[in-house]
Amino acid sequence: MPIAQLISPEALDARKAQPGLVILDCRFALEDLDYGQRSYAEGHIAGASFADLERDLSGTVVKGVTGRHPLPEPAALVERLQAWGINNDSDVVLYDDGPGAYAARAWWLLAWLGKRDGVFILDGGLKAWHAAGLPLSLDAPTVTTGNFSGQPDMQLLLNAKQLQQRLGQPTLTLLDARALPRFKGEVEPIDPVAGHIPGAQCAAFTDNLGSDGRFLPADQLKQRFAAKLGERSPADLVAYCGSGVTACHNLFALCLAGYPLGSLYAGSWSEWINEPSRGIATGE
Repeated sequence: MPIAQLISPEALDARKAQPGLVILDCRFALEDLDYGQRSYAEGHIAGASFADLERDLSGTVVKGVTGRHPLPEPAALVERLQAWGINNDSDVVLYDDGPGAYAARAWWLLAWLGKRDGVFILDGGLKAWHAAGLPLSLDAPTVTTGNFSGQPDMQLLLNAKQLQQRLGQPTLTLLDARALPRFKGEVEPIDPVAGHIPGAQCAAFTDNLGSDGRFLPADQLKQRFAAKLGERSPADLVAYCGSGVTACHNLFALCLAGYPLGSLYAGSWSEWINEPSRGIATGE
């Protein structure tokens, strides 16, 4: 079974009453931290629980040390997943109302903890759900605590020191998921320093999607990432972004294209710039 799977609104609607199915609403807005919870309360896909990026899908920020969205402690994350009703054999559907970055973060966290079967992202997110004419619910789900017992796979992670040691190696493919103007250092709306990690290539995560907000077909994604990889092995690919969220979208898209799950530099740009000696680059 492929590690990255999509589900259409129609298919989810047909399955949403399936026993054991867990649906997570991952809506979030950087500029309005209560947006996700408020939107969930105003209407969500029936049966969905709410997963907040900062409260549930991130750990504690340590100023000057971590990035903006460090990974949660594994034990705390497992406990949260159990509270949402996730079992080791559960099917899980993830969605948000944007291009899918927050849903992809949840997908990556599940993969990190070993849950790699039966995890789906709603293709096109809540916008596609609305476009299909499907309803929302105001009802809170009835949840039975799950038995999920995952363990983190640390081979899927790099820290800043490990990435520094690999910079300049001809085998490394380092993909930055941020938009090109941020990559080039022309603008920086969030972090105090502009630019990118030396040796990185820009692979804006939004380019994984078509004009309809759904993921591109696998062959088109394959073509996109093959151009970034060149002759290098996908096993040596590392993804990063601003804070370890949108990079997960690229890792999901790579898996859709048939590549193995690459590594995440979870601290990403917002952690990297805490230490000036790490170096920055601008331009393309």
